Amino acid sequence: MRYEIRVDGHMSETLTKAFPEMDHVVMSGQTVLFGPVVDEAQLYGLLARCQSLGLHIVEMRRLPE
Repeated sequence: MRYEIRVDGHMSETLTKAFPEMDHVVMSGQTVLFGPVVDEAQLYGLLARCQSLGLHIVEMRRLPE
């Protein structure tokens, strides 16, 4: 499975390093994290990491294979 998580604002390089398993790109005032997610446990872990870092998730979606 591949997922995309859109976060409000520009994430600093330090914050993006907190997600080594995901690629990222900045567009339209948002940071888009994207990459493979092996199972629900990893997905919930990514979301918990976003929450603990105080990131505001704008959108999350599963990408087509």
